[in-house]
Amino acid sequence: MTATVTSADGTRIAFDSTGEGTPVILVGGAMNDRTSVAGLAAVLADAGFRAVAPDRRGRGDSGDAAAYEVAREVEDLAALISHVGGSAAVFGHSSGAILALEAASRGLPIIKVAAYEPPFVVVDSRRRPGEDLVARVRARLSADDRDGAVELFLTEGVGAPEQQVAGMKASPAWSWCTALAPTLAYDLEICGPGNHLPADHLAKIGVPVLAIGGGTGEEWLRAGARAVASAVPGGRYETLEGQDHSVLNQPESLRALLSGFLA
Repeated sequence: MTATVTSADGTRIAFDSTGEGTPVILVGGAMNDRTSVAGLAAVLADAGFRAVAPDRRGRGDSGDAAAYEVAREVEDLAALISHVGGSAAVFGHSSGAILALEAASRGLPIIKVAAYEPPFVVVDSRRRPGEDLVARVRARLSADDRDGAVELFLTEGVGAPEQQVAGMKASPAWSWCTALAPTLAYDLEICGPGNHLPADHLAKIGVPVLAIGGGTGEEWLRAGARAVASAVPGGRYETLEGQDHSVLNQPESLRALLSGFLA
């Protein structure tokens, strides 16, 4: 059943909760809402956890504010954690992983963080997004060019080949992407200009962190996950063989790794 909590700025955040046990908040990345992590929520609930799947602000049944700040999304997580008992583990995927790490670095009562492929660029083989990318995406959104905003995000922000993006535009999934286009600027804000790894910031995290890279995915994403594990005191890195960035489509593959870490 879907419920809501009220964040510090008055924004209502919708979430689904399933299972019993240690609460684990599941934070999706760009162009994701709570349905994107529903499969993983079912897996974790079956493994003995209380899985909490929120709609991040601006998505699904959650509200939003006129102006965006990363700090507001951290407050959203704080409201969820308070609601589920005052402490929780957090799993984040992609930019959602960076948000989870940010929340932990700011001292929220998070007991553990599992971060799947946070998209920090730490290798020369991946061209770094322009530091003004968020401004250019916002400009396209202001011009009501959602198609252009999504295309720019995918090609420069994600590094997707133009042919791949053209295929996506011809698929039914494109309408899902354009519906969530206004929140792409949020994910770019979370990743930071140029997707630089904030090593000094990550060094402030004082709870266990498991950074995960997909074994069949892109090396630059695995490199970013390894860099996170190195930057966090006592951080740990694991490769999930047979998976790539679309791991949320194969949630069962995460069962053993997450159950062992979160227990």
